[in-house]
Amino acid sequence: MIGHELTALHGIDHARTLAIVLPANLEVRREAKRAKLLQYAERVWHISQGNDEQRIDAAIQKTRTFFESLGLPTRLAAYQLDADDIDGLLKQLDAHRLTALGEHSNVTLDVSRQILEASL
Repeated sequence: MIGHELTALHGIDHARTLAIVLPANLEVRREAKRAKLLQYAERVWHISQGNDEQRIDAAIQKTRTFFESLGLPTRLAAYQLDADDIDGLLKQLDAHRLTALGEHSNVTLDVSRQILEASL
């Protein structure tokens, strides 16, 4: 849903917004998604060496590298967006009542801000 607001406000197509938001989302929510990230690391990227933190870090980095290898930037700066643009995106999320996102409705506006900041 964060990506949808990037599309609406800045005209970035949805595939590109996913490339921006997903790695930052995984990083910000790494503790809440720990078990799934470890599963993702092993099943998708075949990462089985290292401690849990190293495997999670490697999976997130491989995700970012994959998108970038396809020519999909993973940072808002690639679209001339910076910290000044975050408040507008959060206002749109709030206006559309997108204040409890995620499968457990625990992605609040504060978490969305953290994700956007991690996307800079």
